[in-house]
Amino acid sequence: MNKTVRTDTLSADIDPVWAGDGSHLPEWFVAALNVPREEGFVEINGARTRYFRWGDRAKPKVLMSHGFLAHARCFAFIAPFLAEDYDVVAFDLAGMGDSEMRGRADLEERGREFAEMAEALDLFEGGQKPTIVAHSFGAGAALTAVTQSPEAFCGVVVCDLMIMRPELLEQYWNLRRSSPGSGDPDKPKNRYPSYQTARTRYILSPPQSVGEPFLLDYMAYHSLRQDGDGWTWKFSPEVFRRSNKPDEWLTVGQRLVSAPGRKAIVHGESSQFFTTDSAEYIRELGGANIPIIAVPEARHHLMLDQPLAFVTALRSVLALWNN
Repeated sequence: MNKTVRTDTLSADIDPVWAGDGSHLPEWFVAALNVPREEGFVEINGARTRYFRWGDRAKPKVLMSHGFLAHARCFAFIAPFLAEDYDVVAFDLAGMGDSEMRGRADLEERGREFAEMAEALDLFEGGQKPTIVAHSFGAGAALTAVTQSPEAFCGVVVCDLMIMRPELLEQYWNLRRSSPGSGDPDKPKNRYPSYQTARTRYILSPPQSVGEPFLLDYMAYHSLRQDGDGWTWKFSPEVFRRSNKPDEWLTVGQRLVSAPGRKAIVHGESSQFFTTDSAEYIRELGGANIPIIAVPEARHHLMLDQPLAFVTALRSVLALWNN
């Protein structure tokens, strides 16, 4: 296993390219990035997978992952608030962030990534069962993970996963003319002459403003890499090479309710993807016992809108489950 330990996380993350002199950054964010972490790569099936790790190895395990075309640093300013009580790992899904592509991008392969990562970092050691915390597309993969390996995980916190009644979801797709994770795997990635030019092309999906604009700058910077004299996206086009079965998303509500183990939902109160009707739909499907927590004044990208309220929601769920 190739692994690098770093404690100079502040200088690694707050780059002048996106942060300037950093004087506008709030104290809580700077303090979070100064919490010591281990970061590096593990090799899984011949491909390097990026991870970050915080906290005490003797504490309960938490495994975190991100949404489509995002990266684990969406939790880099969230996980440190859990580090006192947990051993927390956040990782880049294959072909996204700094992780190399491996296998296929189908949902079953995505689900296996969680167990592979947990095994590579000894999170199962001594019979321990990590809790998964995952956002959006990553949450859909996490549901597959706990269904594939029901004895391996303690539970899953689903963060603003797109759950709608099938008829509403089809209407949404018709408006967008695409389903989640769609794209052309054979289309070359765009290259831009400067970081500033590339930054203007970084757009959230679904499009939204964010409560904390500096966090959007942070996410954008770490979504890009310098390529010769230009800049391009880090993700691999191979992430689009999947048999995108519509029923994967049309049945996601039932998949969540039927998934084994403990489940909780944390969503943005103003999310387009998980609404009050989504909550009612979950209850109608038989999920009345699943806690559903709305983060006030947050949309789909709740960690960019209300990061500290999001931390509070996660702390609450994890504390209840670990007492």
